[in-house]
Amino acid sequence: MLGAGSIALIAGAALILFGPKKLPELGKAAGKTLREFKNATKGIMDDDDDVKKEKDEPKK
Repeated sequence: MLGAGSIALIAGAALILFGPKKLPELGKAAGKTLREFKNATKGIMDDDDDVKKEKDEPKK
């Protein structure tokens, strides 16, 4: 688990490496990437649930 000191060190290093103008853009891009990944994963899980339902239903 990351402590407060570790997070501060990472934030400071990011600020030095990328600068204060670039950090909001990087954060926005990271958020967009995570959102797209979450939506794609949800789609896969929904497809998997549909397959399980088809297997569980009795054949007519």
